[in-house]
Amino acid sequence: MKRLAICVFVLLGNLTLAFGQQASVKIFAHRGGKLEFDENTMQAFKGVYEKGLRGFEIDIRITKDNHLVVFHDADFKRVIGVEGTVETSTLEEIKALRTKAGNSIPTADEVIEFFNARPGLYVEFEMKTNAPLYEPDKLKLYCDMLYKKVYANMPEGSDYLMTSFDTRPLKYLGDNYPEVEMLLIRGKALSDEVLKEAASLGIKRVGCNVHGTSKNMVDQAKKQGFTVSLWPGHSVEDFLLGVSLGSDYLCTDVPVAVTEWVKKNGSWITLK
Repeated sequence: MKRLAICVFVLLGNLTLAFGQQASVKIFAHRGGKLEFDENTMQAFKGVYEKGLRGFEIDIRITKDNHLVVFHDADFKRVIGVEGTVETSTLEEIKALRTKAGNSIPTADEVIEFFNARPGLYVEFEMKTNAPLYEPDKLKLYCDMLYKKVYANMPEGSDYLMTSFDTRPLKYLGDNYPEVEMLLIRGKALSDEVLKEAASLGIKRVGCNVHGTSKNMVDQAKKQGFTVSLWPGHSVEDFLLGVSLGSDYLCTDVPVAVTEWVKKNGSWITLK
């Protein structure tokens, strides 16, 4: 079935080229390409960059002693194999941990320093403030710290976004740092409801589930001035589905595989 899907997309791509049209999309590595590298680690970010990718998505949490670190899950079980959470651990305790693949958990400072030394990157900083739910004072501290770290030395030509499922940090940033680019994430198909929610926050970027999203809905969003990002991208097939829907950005767990497939088979696709 997967091979059939790819063959169909290649055929459609050839027809697209025949009519003088070219698909264009920006891909970025979800957690640094979590199905190809050790997610959210320096090993992943360096590996993706060395493969020629210039788009990243990372997750930010705050420790018990108020340090920002890069980690996705609400607890350590899946990635590290031990009990505990970022929010109930000190930075010293976290730096002593290793992922199952043997890598350390990086601080936001370490990762941002890496990104800042490489101009021209697209980076989404996902604010993981809803599981566990950050209390208002903690949320404010988190947002202020992250804003200052992300934008203090952002290179010219780079594009840094603050993203979240949680509307609270998005609203706080919009109220206090209106120049910040933000994106509302939803784990469902793109819809009028999602667009209205984003608009109520003053946000013109949305990230929705590629499965269930229609091309008509993507076209409507663009006509309203929204930038559309779709996820998840577990495979080349998911990437091709996103391209066919006309998405502006595509989040992928397999950025290297996608890039290599496009080089070999997708002359009708331009990766920005």
